[in-house]
Amino acid sequence: MSRLDGPAAAGESAFLAVDSGGSGLRAVVGTVARGPLALRESAEPVRTGARGIDAGHFMQQLVPMVRALTAEAGITALDTAVVGAAGFSTLGDDLRAGLPAALHRECGIRTVALAADAVTAYTGALGPRPGAVIAAGTGLIAIGTDLTRWRRADGWGHLLGDCGSGAWIGRAGLEAALRAHDGREGGSAPLLECAEEMFGPMPGLPAQVYPRSDRPAVLASFAPGVAACADDGDPVAVHVLRAAARHMADSAAAVCPTKGEPQVALTGGLFKMGAALLVPLDEELTKRLPHARRVAAEGDPLQGAVRIAADLTAGALTLPGDDKLLYVVAAQGD
Repeated sequence: MSRLDGPAAAGESAFLAVDSGGSGLRAVVGTVARGPLALRESAEPVRTGARGIDAGHFMQQLVPMVRALTAEAGITALDTAVVGAAGFSTLGDDLRAGLPAALHRECGIRTVALAADAVTAYTGALGPRPGAVIAAGTGLIAIGTDLTRWRRADGWGHLLGDCGSGAWIGRAGLEAALRAHDGREGGSAPLLECAEEMFGPMPGLPAQVYPRSDRPAVLASFAPGVAACADDGDPVAVHVLRAAARHMADSAAAVCPTKGEPQVALTGGLFKMGAALLVPLDEELTKRLPHARRVAAEGDPLQGAVRIAADLTAGALTLPGDDKLLYVVAAQGD
């Protein structure tokens, strides 16, 4: 817990910004004039049930955080809330149905924006500008806008998509390790050695992967090993990362505006793997999107939620609305 600025002045328009994902909740309160004032975090992820992301469990976690944050920041009333949630586009029915009224009832908030984490990642990276963002970690999604509508590509999970993601790279590397173990073509002895160091003898690998509820994370844990083998010159590992780069560029090209000079940014932990992935990705993006300008991401998804909250509170939001991606509603009732 830390104060990001001094306490709010009386009468300032105040907001709440939230980032909800697999690692828990992060929440910020602030004002339009002074920006973020206080931050708190919870390591407990919001539950997902039959109706998707559980609005009741979300509020159970959030309300104590909001009370502590407003007291710390000296805020007496919140005008606006922006909630960026992983899975909102496909699992957001319960949030859409219950969260705006609950935030009004418990926190006095009258205007609520519910956003997919891809939208807050985009806004954190580029702000309200035309372009495309590749958000890559265990999973992968590309999102773009020309400021009239949103376009998304991939983000379909490790069984049906997330092509080029950490889980995809890790799975491809482990397949190459198993091929080497079997003596089949396409195998890699360095990847086999790396896999055995991490998981033990290969015959035991399926038992370590298939029963796990966190299979994507287990697969993604091997992605740094693939990058290390590529850095050492293993051609199979190099090929895997080149293929991942092509998949990423495909997704970016599918969502990037075709006119003007859109910006393209990368965000997410996967890009910490370094040159083994970034060099081929730069080459693929240059090939697929010659009209776009590569820029460094300005901030993360929580900073994106803060930006949306400040703009919405000030009546200056220019990002397009979308029921599945950026849903803005005025709460009903007193």
